[in-house]
Amino acid sequence: MFGVRLSEIPLPVAGRDREGLIDWIIETFNLVRRRKHTNSHQLAMTPIHRILRDYFFAHPEIGVDSNQLAEDFALTPAAIHHHMNRLMRAGLVTYSKGQGWRKYFLRGGSISTAISYFCMQARHVMKQRMREMKEFWTEPEHGHEILFSGEIMPSVTIQLAEWQPQKQEYSKLSQFAEDIGLLGERPGKEILANSTSDYLLRELFAQRTISLDEVAEGINRAKSQRILERFRQTGVVERVPRIDRLSTAIWSAATTQFQRRGEEWLSKKGGFQRLEVSDEMLESIKEGKLTPELTESFLESMTVERKMLLLNLLGGSLANGYRLCGSTNEMVERKMSDHLERILRRIQRVGDMLEKDNSNSTTQ
Repeated sequence: MFGVRLSEIPLPVAGRDREGLIDWIIETFNLVRRRKHTNSHQLAMTPIHRILRDYFFAHPEIGVDSNQLAEDFALTPAAIHHHMNRLMRAGLVTYSKGQGWRKYFLRGGSISTAISYFCMQARHVMKQRMREMKEFWTEPEHGHEILFSGEIMPSVTIQLAEWQPQKQEYSKLSQFAEDIGLLGERPGKEILANSTSDYLLRELFAQRTISLDEVAEGINRAKSQRILERFRQTGVVERVPRIDRLSTAIWSAATTQFQRRGEEWLSKKGGFQRLEVSDEMLESIKEGKLTPELTESFLESMTVERKMLLLNLLGGSLANGYRLCGSTNEMVERKMSDHLERILRRIQRVGDMLEKDNSNSTTQ
């Protein structure tokens, strides 16, 4: 069954050697669990690195049987099965049955063909799974005005698993969330229908923007933040400024600065004169009558960008929220497909470099 976890990693710099290219493939496909302090030398000594280097990438048209792998690397049958299973789930490697042993080989007999098979399957699974998402959307209880576009994530980790029948202990949403990586590599109790992850996902699919101070009573805020950040790493969820709270943030900052620094500071350094804030708003502050509602009415004609500048001059800050990366299923699908295409282009590029290196070695 197809299943792969892809990390978006910058392309190797020009002139990277073969070892570095193989390391890049291993890291992109998450073929080993790499710890923070694992260096390139340690990664090059892993069995999967040596198997790719000495067999699949060196002689893609030949293949290798599991008996030979066990002898060459002193691996147990369980270890061989573990490494080969990851490569087969990614659609890069397949096998034929021999005399009591499996013979593994790259699909199509070349690096470029194996990667083409993988890319074709990855695109198909992404398209299918994203369209399954439609049934989880619900009507919002109340909308939040988000005028700024979402952030651009520097890198994401995308998990793709093809459809399978629903497992008895999972809800449909929790199984879908696990398949696309929202629950991480080891979901534990977060796979259950009454988990914090399940609650947050249902809120997001109601087209809500979630801030940590809005989570339901009994839901741990620190845990919610960790989960939302994990959602964000997949690219499905983005972090955005809560523009709907802008007037409240300006009201709080303006009244606080007036109490600390007075009217003159508000007018000059606080930006009231520069941004032509209504004199009525300043009078309301002096009389202690300013409210978030009045603040919104006084700043009604001001653009969002100028309001953000005013808040910055007042020394205030705007809370962030989390939301799905699009307001419709089609928008989410398009953004996730864009993330996937960036990764696939890099994989194809590195595959071409490895194949070219093979050709050069043969001619020499």
